[in-house]
Amino acid sequence: MTTMIRVFVVDDHAVVREGIKRIVQTAPDMMLVGEAGDGDEVLARAEHESWDVLVLDLSLPGRSGLDVLTRIKQRRPQTKVVILTMHAEDQYALRVLRAGADGYLTKGRSSQELLEAIRKVASEGKYVTGRLAELLLSGSTSEHPHESLSDREHEILVMLGRGMTPSAVADALAVKPSTVSTHVRSIKDKLGAESLGDLVQYAVRAGLV
Repeated sequence: MTTMIRVFVVDDHAVVREGIKRIVQTAPDMMLVGEAGDGDEVLARAEHESWDVLVLDLSLPGRSGLDVLTRIKQRRPQTKVVILTMHAEDQYALRVLRAGADGYLTKGRSSQELLEAIRKVASEGKYVTGRLAELLLSGSTSEHPHESLSDREHEILVMLGRGMTPSAVADALAVKPSTVSTHVRSIKDKLGAESLGDLVQYAVRAGLV
């Protein structure tokens, strides 16, 4: 008897989740075991549930998909994670692969590719598209200034780009406002920015939000 691949889906848009769930449910070798609309929910579920493959969006309210990825890999390293996002490969892929992602797909890809990615990572492989493979080989993904940011700095930059204030960022990350201020200063230095407005504009121009 074939072992079913247990799949959990995380996306903040209910319509998108429904679409992904329907795709998974068409596969005879996969079983949809749950869904969540934000990072805190999936992390709470991970405390007492386990899955083979997590299909994870990067743009989540509050806690980012990158933070969720890092925490899931720390708590349940055996769980495979496929990032399914609207962000092009050259914007996020290298960072999330370094953080432990097992696959990376943009939402414009076909349903068949998503199923292939899930099967690939479930069998201990890595799934990258031809486009991403080219970028990795050429080193093109590391040309952007924001690639020099730490994961936490990158997360804060994205949150600022979404219009969150530093105090709101601190609340969402459960850290002190002074900690966020320190990170913001470092981000400004690395990106050559002078103000929060500059950081917001950078995040938008770079396609990070």
